[in-house]
Amino acid sequence: MSLPQQLSLNTLEKIRTRCNMTEIGAPYISLSSPMSTVPVGALRLFRGEKVRKMVYIGLIVPPIGLDSHMIFAFTAPESPIPHFTLDSVLAGPHFAFHLDLIPRADLGANLAYMNAIFDALTPIFERSRQIEGLTPAQLTPKQYALMSPWMLAYRANESAFERIQEPVNAYLEHWFYLVDHGLPVEALPAGDLAERDRLNRAAIFNPSVDKVWAQVERLVGAEMGARMRSILCNQGVEE
Repeated sequence: MSLPQQLSLNTLEKIRTRCNMTEIGAPYISLSSPMSTVPVGALRLFRGEKVRKMVYIGLIVPPIGLDSHMIFAFTAPESPIPHFTLDSVLAGPHFAFHLDLIPRADLGANLAYMNAIFDALTPIFERSRQIEGLTPAQLTPKQYALMSPWMLAYRANESAFERIQEPVNAYLEHWFYLVDHGLPVEALPAGDLAERDRLNRAAIFNPSVDKVWAQVERLVGAEMGARMRSILCNQGVEE
């Protein structure tokens, strides 16, 4: 098992057990590609209560040297608790990852909300950026704007990738605390959180924003790529 797959599946299992989530299907979708005679991956889907929905997408395509694993754990549409995301990849000899708690409100207009969620992450964020062997990922300003300023998004050599377990664990444990305990009243943001979440997801998974979807569609086809995006964008849980 590759380092990205191990990191992703271990994180997935921690969320599943800690948040008492139930998997739908086994897997929900098996992914195939003309590049391979066997399935190249899967989309796995989970449902829960405090964490409403979790989506895992794994793609392993040896002919092109791709080993990619993505997790999005979504809290309820009306919840102020951020979503958790981890993406871990081995493409050829190169590792990459992104890790974030996706805010549910405009941080610039909600200082108390920002403080309650992200202040605790600042020390680990700063330490993680200093790991030797990391180089910034090639993301656009638009992609950064849709996430949080505490997102860690880097390419890595093998030794650096082995060290990202620390920030992944720290972000995950802090997110579990927020899921379990909620936010203080003074930190609760105003506005229609569900509508903001709908719009934010539509932007994050828009193929004109994130060019990785063009690569995904080359592997699994345009129709399947669109279906995967619809599941990620859908605030409900598919049956």
